[in-house]
Amino acid sequence: MHSGGTRHEEGIDGVSRDPAGSAALAAVCGDLRCPHCGADLRLVGGSVECAAGHTYDVARHGHVSLAGPGRRPAAGDSEEMVAARAAFLGAGHFAPIARAVSAAAGKSAGGAGRGGCVVDVGAGTGYYLAWTIRELGGRRGVALDSSRPALRRAIRADPAIAGVVCDAWGPLPVRDGAADVVLSVFAPRNAAEIARILTGRGALVVVTPGPGHLGEIVSELGMIGVDPDKPARLEAKLAAHLREVSAGSVDFEMTLDHAGVRALAGMGPSAHHIDRAVLDERVAGLPAEVRVTAEFVVQTFGRRPSA
Repeated sequence: MHSGGTRHEEGIDGVSRDPAGSAALAAVCGDLRCPHCGADLRLVGGSVECAAGHTYDVARHGHVSLAGPGRRPAAGDSEEMVAARAAFLGAGHFAPIARAVSAAAGKSAGGAGRGGCVVDVGAGTGYYLAWTIRELGGRRGVALDSSRPALRRAIRADPAIAGVVCDAWGPLPVRDGAADVVLSVFAPRNAAEIARILTGRGALVVVTPGPGHLGEIVSELGMIGVDPDKPARLEAKLAAHLREVSAGSVDFEMTLDHAGVRALAGMGPSAHHIDRAVLDERVAGLPAEVRVTAEFVVQTFGRRPSA
């Protein structure tokens, strides 16, 4: 049981906090809520605190942990997975997805017109969140993830992004109706919580891989395949709280060298199932350059009136 005056350690080490991370946290504190009592939060020195005295220390990299009572988020993506993702995305291979996500968010946020924040659940390195807040003209960005290595990258992706460690399947540390847009790009989707934090006319933008995604290398490398019924199952899972507003596909081809293929395989869920040495051996057996098909479904959902 947590009480007033409780201090939640994130790492008090005497190292000065990241000014950019702290500035972003200060800007989004009004969009966040205490995970223990639901009260408003504010940034005071190197900590985020509520009026009841619950205090959360800001890490030296600029993110803060707002995990709920009794919840210890899984470690999330490893440093190696995050580095692979940063390298792959930094090369621009998934720029078409980022454009589609930011365009869908821009259309939705323009309709909402409330100036709320953009929340990315399972934000990873902040790649898609950074694209989106720039598309929307400098909105506040909240990157939620359980991976600290990922959040360290997300904070650096744009000065307006604040990083928050939390469990995406539990109560989100975001105020009711604070978000004009919520992003979920290959990430968990807690429908009830997402509906709660959206403004009345806000939107959830979801990206999932299509059935033909990476078809040229999935079996060759032993990667996890895609359920062809995934979009329909997604809609069914969200149906109690959210309704589909629009859907579209993003399909394109990529030419990848061996380093690009390794980064692609190493940045997603397949990385948990393929031994690195085995992956390197399989990649070595591929042509020097591989044409790979990327296939995605982009869906936009709005709140149901009863949500």
